[in-house]
Amino acid sequence: MSFKITDKVKWVGKIDWELKFFHGNEYSTHRGSTYNSYLIRDKKTALIDTVWQPFAKEYVENLKKEIDLNEIDYIIINHAEIDHSGALPELMKEIPNTPIYCTSNGVKSIKGHYHQDWNFVEVKTGDELDLGDSKLVFVEAKMLHWPDSMFAYMTGENILFSNDAFGQHYASELMYNDKVDQGELEQEAIKYYANILTPFSPLVKKKIDEVLGFNLPVDMICTSHGIIWRDNPTQVVENYLKWSNDYQENQITIIYDTMWEGTRRMAEAIAKGIKAVDNEVAIKLFNVSKTDKNDIITEIFKSKAILAGSSTINNGILFSMAGMLEMIKGLKFKNKKAAAFGAYGWSGESVKIITQELRHAGLEVIGEGIKELWNPNEDAVQRCKKFGEEFANKLTNKNG
Repeated sequence: MSFKITDKVKWVGKIDWELKFFHGNEYSTHRGSTYNSYLIRDKKTALIDTVWQPFAKEYVENLKKEIDLNEIDYIIINHAEIDHSGALPELMKEIPNTPIYCTSNGVKSIKGHYHQDWNFVEVKTGDELDLGDSKLVFVEAKMLHWPDSMFAYMTGENILFSNDAFGQHYASELMYNDKVDQGELEQEAIKYYANILTPFSPLVKKKIDEVLGFNLPVDMICTSHGIIWRDNPTQVVENYLKWSNDYQENQITIIYDTMWEGTRRMAEAIAKGIKAVDNEVAIKLFNVSKTDKNDIITEIFKSKAILAGSSTINNGILFSMAGMLEMIKGLKFKNKKAAAFGAYGWSGESVKIITQELRHAGLEVIGEGIKELWNPNEDAVQRCKKFGEEFANKLTNKNG
């Protein structure tokens, strides 16, 4: 499958409808994904990125139907991760001397993956590649989200080839932002940012400000995953600026794991207490052992505060909560408050452990949390409700 984007640019990638997990098992892809590769035919011909390794042979065979491979003058690899560069070994068997344009870190990364010394051409911000009527202008985008990442801007067509930035794991043959379901697109875009780009938010803002400073017209943003932004394409840039600025909505997310439903009952009582104080706040509850971890992370990203709870087991916490806290720590969320809770049988360390982990994650912990012995009775439920009220009051600066 291929399709025409402009008279000079054609999409030659792969739609992966079956993909359910990405980065190993780290990222859920409920709606599949795409591996977007672009063929530019001007006086010179350039290929931008390839596809994931399992589709390499299919990709090269399909590319042969589009063009004599020997007519490809340049290969641009904006990012060396295998979902973008994976077809290079298969492609380079056919055209081994074709120059590969990438950053200096890109060279290291490609060599590290494939152990080949191909014809690399290192580029940096501001370097240009003349294609004839148009040029490719390269912009390094270090740590968005790998050290080797870069953008390529095509003059004349006013297209920004942004690689992972502004993308989504979202399979659709409609391919353009104005054609797909807007709710699905928004959800996949914010999920992608929350789970992948959040740790690099300061760099996101700095890089976007730098690119905007070039005053380049942008008619289209061609990402490496998901749809192409052509209708008001800079709307996603505006969203990234918003999301990178310690983003939060009027939402509180309560996450927990439970052995015999005691911690669940605590979570529900805390939620009632919050709602009694603030009827406008959105409250969402998730059992972390039953709910997709990346969907939970997206909700935490949107929240102004989180509460985390676990039963105590073996003087520690349940493993699904431990994993979630590790993800939260790695993503370096900012501008969020937090507290811990949990039920226990005899030792009761979970609340202290969770509180410590929340602090290590950089969240502002409010108080030392609440724990209840065994299955909470009505008095315990009322204490949890009161805890929720106090938590909400502290968020809204009521009663201190």
